[in-house]
Amino acid sequence: MATDVIVPTLGESITEATLGQWLKKPGDAVKADEPIASLETDKVAVEVPSPVAGTMGEHVVSEGDTVNVGSVIARIEAGEGAAVAATPAEATVAESDVNPAGPAETPALKSDPMAPHAEEGEGDEGGNLTLSPAVRRVVLEHQLDPSKIKGTGKDGRLTKDDVLAAAKEGKARSSESVPAQAGTQEQAKSTQQPSKQDWAPASAGAQQGGERREERVRMTRLRQTIAARLKEAQNTAALLTTFNDVDMTAVMEARGRYKDLFEKKHGIRLGFMGFFVKAAALAARDVPSVNARIEGDEIVYHDYLDVSVAVSAPNGLVVPVVRNAQAMSFAEIEKTIADFGKRAKDGTLTMEEMKGGTFTISNGGVFGSLLSTPIINPPQSAVLGMHRIEERPVVKDGQIVARPMMYLALSYDHRLVDGREAVTFLVRIKEALEDPTRLLIDL
Repeated sequence: MATDVIVPTLGESITEATLGQWLKKPGDAVKADEPIASLETDKVAVEVPSPVAGTMGEHVVSEGDTVNVGSVIARIEAGEGAAVAATPAEATVAESDVNPAGPAETPALKSDPMAPHAEEGEGDEGGNLTLSPAVRRVVLEHQLDPSKIKGTGKDGRLTKDDVLAAAKEGKARSSESVPAQAGTQEQAKSTQQPSKQDWAPASAGAQQGGERREERVRMTRLRQTIAARLKEAQNTAALLTTFNDVDMTAVMEARGRYKDLFEKKHGIRLGFMGFFVKAAALAARDVPSVNARIEGDEIVYHDYLDVSVAVSAPNGLVVPVVRNAQAMSFAEIEKTIADFGKRAKDGTLTMEEMKGGTFTISNGGVFGSLLSTPIINPPQSAVLGMHRIEERPVVKDGQIVARPMMYLALSYDHRLVDGREAVTFLVRIKEALEDPTRLLIDL
């Protein structure tokens, strides 16, 4: 007797999602409450657990399909299924896939590049080599051996960031040469959920006799929502950005002096975000409109600071909320943000953690950004953009000296925040960061 697997309740006002990835294939053994599929909503990825133990039955829907809350997506059959194979069936690259024009002209592949090599023990300790469509495509493109890459996702699964990092470092090269453009209809179907468009190398066309290729991939639900909200902000708010720069010498010296003691006591590294969140809390107290929102013909002010912190996830940026940041210690802020970052990669952030937020901080500096104009996250009225720190010549006491400088950008809704207030807000942050003692004595 089969048991239906239905789409669970996904949160307030959310009625549908996208089937992002099957974590179990038909015939696999399944334990009760073991995740069998990943759903993508407009905010986060949600894993669907098996309601009973048994064998994975048919997949009622395919990856990339839209499903409604309460609908049946799979069935679990009674009895014990086969142990999960080390190599996913969908990861097999057939000989004819490599050379569709003539398989006799191309030697058969000795092994699947998606599969771990039996003679190599490293890289697969406790890892899960079930690859998502986005990860699989990047592995193929860079011709890597996924068994040699350490996964940082849930249960050791590989994320797209893991693969890109390995490719950048020149690690985990596959011993087999697989053309980046090799693929079948089955592979094309499996690439409907990547977080962004990935293009094959320029040399790929030459390998197909000069063929020029295009690829269409469906936007993930998260990406669709990001696009809609960013466009809504542009259409609704009177966006303006003001800039300043800050000398990070004092903050870097404080981190260097106390980072070991801080980590020993609190079990977390002392980063920059704690300083910026505390500085934003002080600045928002002096310029409350930056931490307010427009609702109809009224302005709603907050006596608390709920900071939406933009963190990178496999399918795009997400913004979990650090609540009551004005009352938190450095250690509490750093622990909360580190936990958000880890769970964003795992796809385990909850709906509740994504709701609300009165102000946003986005750190483009971790990706190397020198300067940007961030877009506000409606209904918020402002977003602070951090950027990379680099030594630049500045004048101090009449002398030209090299200092670690960072550009700051504050984008704001000019309907609510005046230019004078925006500049004042940034100056308050600059003062607090250049003299961190202000953060301790509440100045």
